[in-house]
Amino acid sequence: MPDLILSVDEGIATLTMNRPQARNALSNDMRSELADALHDVERDPAVRCVVLTGAGEHFMAGGDVKNMAATLAELPSEEIRKSFLYRIHDLHPIMFAMRRMPKPVIASCRGASAGAGVSMALACDLIIAAKDAFFTLAYCHIGTSPDGSSSFHLPRAVGIKKAMEIALLGDRFNAREAKDIGMINYVVETEELAAETGKLARRLANGPTHVYGNTKALFYRSLESEFEAQLQTEAEYFADCASRADFREGVTAFAEKRKPVFTGN
Repeated sequence: MPDLILSVDEGIATLTMNRPQARNALSNDMRSELADALHDVERDPAVRCVVLTGAGEHFMAGGDVKNMAATLAELPSEEIRKSFLYRIHDLHPIMFAMRRMPKPVIASCRGASAGAGVSMALACDLIIAAKDAFFTLAYCHIGTSPDGSSSFHLPRAVGIKKAMEIALLGDRFNAREAKDIGMINYVVETEELAAETGKLARRLANGPTHVYGNTKALFYRSLESEFEAQLQTEAEYFADCASRADFREGVTAFAEKRKPVFTGN
């Protein structure tokens, strides 16, 4: 069985991390397959929304610690740093792809999201979680600092002091607590997670896809941009949207007092 399953239905690409026997812990194959799948769906015009989820009872319980232990046992000490440096850099194309993706990316979480699982969810644009979901950054428990872009996304989501608490203590917290601190967007009944995720994904897949891509780019750019540069980019992106069919449809539908039918163009 592949470590990642990709399915596409009605404009929604679902990427399912598929190692349920290991709580979907991140394997080398999963890294490679996820990077390839994101590359494919980014360029597929039929895909207008992406959902990232885990098979079985959990989202993703972090890196494969058993594999890490084997690496430590097999390699001489002078090779360990290089091996883990390569391992972490292999994550970066995944994070870049989700950030760059010109369509919305939703993390749908139940059960455990730990370590790299938290990092992966935070790299998505929206997070919907079941009531049974729980989160822990957990890196401190295995004696290392965070990776997978969590050191970038977490302080921006919850503030620096709360991010420090989450990272330095490594405590476990539930979905409601995660929503209360601004880390995730929605909490739903566990048995309704798939249906509610589908509802959200369909809403986005039926929206103005190009607009969503521009909006993502604007918001992420704003984290590093100066005010004047951000306003200039806003103007350019608005004008770009105004030249497209979905803007004409949106304005016309508003004037005609009907619901717009967007094509994503």
